[in-house]
Amino acid sequence: MNRHVFHKNLNTVLIYAFLIIIGFTTIFPLLWMLATSLKDPYADVSKLTSIVPSKCHWDNYRAVFVETNFLREFCNSVFVTFTITAGKVFTSSIAAYAFARMIFWGRNHIFLGYIATMMIPHSVTMIPTFLLLQKLGWIDTYYALILPEMFTAYGTFMLRQFFLNLPRDLEEAAMIDGCNSWQIYCNVIIPLSRNALITLAILIFMGSWKNFMWPLIVIHSAELYTLPVALAKFKEMYGIQWPLLMAGSVIMILPMFIVFIAGQRFFIKGITLGAVKG
Repeated sequence: MNRHVFHKNLNTVLIYAFLIIIGFTTIFPLLWMLATSLKDPYADVSKLTSIVPSKCHWDNYRAVFVETNFLREFCNSVFVTFTITAGKVFTSSIAAYAFARMIFWGRNHIFLGYIATMMIPHSVTMIPTFLLLQKLGWIDTYYALILPEMFTAYGTFMLRQFFLNLPRDLEEAAMIDGCNSWQIYCNVIIPLSRNALITLAILIFMGSWKNFMWPLIVIHSAELYTLPVALAKFKEMYGIQWPLLMAGSVIMILPMFIVFIAGQRFFIKGITLGAVKG
């Protein structure tokens, strides 16, 4: 019996030790980034023995905003990310509602073809999309940043699975009361799908906020730069000043951190609710 308890306690200790190591390796880069952002701009950051700064230089954050156009780029990221998030959630919910609750010819085949687009790498469609936007004269505009990103097959698939679990009794009751499909979508489906919609919004927000490649390709004017592009250009213009670069990185990840923490309980519920069809 004692031997069994000993092995059980040993396994528990080993599991927790392993989890602590994994957790430390995950959080260490964030701690290093935060500590480096508070160092002197010309400090040597290559020595791991001096991770904690001897003096906190909060002026690094002020310098990032004053010496660059960081505030404009931050506002660009906020506008573009929130617009894309709202657009993707809307288009995904509309398509998911049609595929899950409406009956029409070829529904399953169309849905299968739509989901099949997830297997096409984004890099494959970049050049055709760029050429199309060039023909429309939308290169170096907000249209190029926002419109190609307004649709997502993954979001449609995720919401469809959730909508399939909703009871049809409520929908039939709404139809008896005289509601049309749009009214059912707005007054029945959407209120019941808050957790799933918030989960999708968090995923879209985080992906759009840190998107680098597409804005780099379609935007040439500095006044339209988003934060990821601005940080890359900052490195080119001012050299590798790690404290200033890390200060900009801290500012960039802060909104993602806040959004995830604020919506964490909805995120967990949204991931699990549509997992099992009942």
